Amino acid sequence: MQQIQGANVLLTGASKGIGVFIGQALAERGANLVLVARSEDLLAARVEALSRPGGRVVAISADLREPDQVRGLVGRAEAALGPIDILVNNAGVDPMGPFATIGESDLREIIDVKLLAPLLLTRQVLPGMIERKRGHVVTISSLSGKKGIPYEAVYTAANAGLVEWNNALRVELEGSGIGASVICPGFIRDVGLFAVHGVAAPRLAGSSSAQQVALAVVRAIAKNRQELIVQPMPTRPLLALNALSPALGNTIIRLMGVVRLQRRLASAKAASR
Repeated sequence: MQQIQGANVLLTGASKGIGVFIGQALAERGANLVLVARSEDLLAARVEALSRPGGRVVAISADLREPDQVRGLVGRAEAALGPIDILVNNAGVDPMGPFATIGESDLREIIDVKLLAPLLLTRQVLPGMIERKRGHVVTISSLSGKKGIPYEAVYTAANAGLVEWNNALRVELEGSGIGASVICPGFIRDVGLFAVHGVAAPRLAGSSSAQQVALAVVRAIAKNRQELIVQPMPTRPLLALNALSPALGNTIIRLMGVVRLQRRLASAKAASR
C-alpha cells in the first residue's frame, strides 16, 4: 500500500478538467506534485494554487503527442522532485464525432495521448519502483472502456485498452509492492463538454462530479484497488448483461438516452469548430 503523505506524484493533464481536482485532492493529503500539461500559463496558476508549507509543487510543460517529450518526461520530473512514487495517467483529448469523418491526425492524437503515453510513462517509472519495492500507477480510463459509446469510437478503443492493460499489469506486479489501478468515470457534469455546452446527462444514466473522480484516485491508492467505477447508478449488472449480449447492451444505452445525448454533443462540438 502506497502512502500519499510525502509521496512524489507525477500527474499528467494537470492544468484543467479532472486533473485540477486530482491535484487538489493529492496536495491536501500531503503529496509533492509534478504537474504536467501543455499550457505553461495554466500550469503556473495551478502551482500557485497548490503550493503550501511543507509540500513541493513543480510544473513541467510537455506535449504528450510528441514521443521525444514523453520519453524524457520522467527523467525531468525526477530531476525536479526526486524519485516518483505515484504516477497518475490522466491526460486526454476531446474526441467527439462520427468515426467515419474523424481525421487520421485526430485519430493518432487520441491514441498517442490517451493510450500510448500512459504505457510509455509507466515503463519509465516501473524500474525505479521495482527497485524500491513500492509505488502506485493510477490510470484514468472511462466507463466507455467497459461499454463502447457511439461518437467516441477511438476514445472508447483507447479506454478499453487501458482497462485491460491495467488488469494485465496488476497481475505482473503481484508481490512487488507496487499497485496498479484504473478509474472508470461515467458522465462528468462539471467539466468538459457537459460544462461547455450546458448539457445534462440522461436521468437514467446519471452523472458524477470531477471531485468524485479525484476522491476515487485517492481511494485507489490508499486501498490498492484494481478498478473503480465512478457512476451514481448500479453499473456492473448492466456491464454483465452487455458482456453476455453486446446487442442487448446497445439496446440498453439507447433506451437510457445515451445514444441521443452523444449525437447531440457531437453535433454541438462540430458546430463550435
